[in-house]
Amino acid sequence: MYLNFYGFTKEPFHITPDPEFLFLSPSHKQALGSIIYGVINKKGFVVITGEVGVGKTTILRSYLEKVDKPKVKIVYIFNAALSFKNLLNTIYKELGLDAKKDDVVELLDQLYPILLEEYKQGHIVLLVIDEAQNMPVETLENLRMLSNLETSKDKLLQIVLIGQTEFEKMLNLHELRQLEQRIAIRFTIIPFTKKESFDYIKHRLAVVATDDTPVFTRGALKKIVRKAKGIPRNINILCDNALITGFGYKKKPVNTRIVKEVIADFGGKAKPSLLRWVLAPAALILLIAGLFLIYPYRGLFLSKPENPVLPRPPEQTPVREEVKPSSENPGLSQTDPSPIVSDPVPTQTIRIVKKGDNLLRLTKKVYGYADDKLVEGVKQINPRIKDINKILIGEEIVFPNLKEEE
Repeated sequence: MYLNFYGFTKEPFHITPDPEFLFLSPSHKQALGSIIYGVINKKGFVVITGEVGVGKTTILRSYLEKVDKPKVKIVYIFNAALSFKNLLNTIYKELGLDAKKDDVVELLDQLYPILLEEYKQGHIVLLVIDEAQNMPVETLENLRMLSNLETSKDKLLQIVLIGQTEFEKMLNLHELRQLEQRIAIRFTIIPFTKKESFDYIKHRLAVVATDDTPVFTRGALKKIVRKAKGIPRNINILCDNALITGFGYKKKPVNTRIVKEVIADFGGKAKPSLLRWVLAPAALILLIAGLFLIYPYRGLFLSKPENPVLPRPPEQTPVREEVKPSSENPGLSQTDPSPIVSDPVPTQTIRIVKKGDNLLRLTKKVYGYADDKLVEGVKQINPRIKDINKILIGEEIVFPNLKEEE
């Protein structure tokens, strides 16, 4: 929703792995190099580990996108919670083969000549197991039998295991000692340094920016980097929410105050200043006095809709209503269907507007996400709202509970 406001071609801090935004710190370069070297030289087992969100899957997908597909046949296991027999059946299926046997030993015997023929044709068969820490110990222990499929010089099946740091502890188990001894290449990705974190943010912004206008102040970037602690996923989440909040305030570049607010929403604790302790009692007195003054007119601000409503399920045809675009909200087109329709239900969520709130931000807090259709739907069932960026402090906004798909 904020692309036009900041001059972006696409969202720069999406949390899903996207090789287009690949940023290689020295640690990430070594991890990628380890995979490439291990596979090309047919080393057998390659293990890459790292903390949650450090960029393991991004590195893996970057490699898989660039690999020579006709030469390298890939079996990608993203759900590692498999028995060894099911793993073998998956390998057969991904290679387009028919598993004619049902016994594990017979399946291995049948696989050997198939891999040997691929080897003779100059092909590499690559087994990639993501989230390897979820694989049962028994299955991991049996993986060594796949490494026994070899010629006098090379392994016939290359295996890359990608896992979180706890996978390192699993490999040290006594029952996995034979597997651990077969690992030829092993590397752990470490979090970004402070400088690398700054460079990472600048890199992702440069990929989508249409001009050189600053998006964050230096102070805002410092706070994001300090809070993220070198984890790329944390950086993405903080930056994306800061951009959404900045868009709500119509503030560009995003400043330190906005980032502080975002960090507070994610559990950050700001140290209260002396001035805050002095002003807090006075502010409370003013608030109470204000409530007494506006009480006779509360109906003007706190009216509730008579019929709270729910979104129509995705498989049904949504109610289409005429929505006029405005300069404040150019993302809403005249033909966009509202995601909310007029079926009365007994459940809803009510939020009181606080200083700095806008409809976009409140919608995302309530539902966990926000798009043009959802925001417009909330606006339609709150007829007092004329502009999604101008809502009154103290106003009561109804958010209907989303109807689950059947």
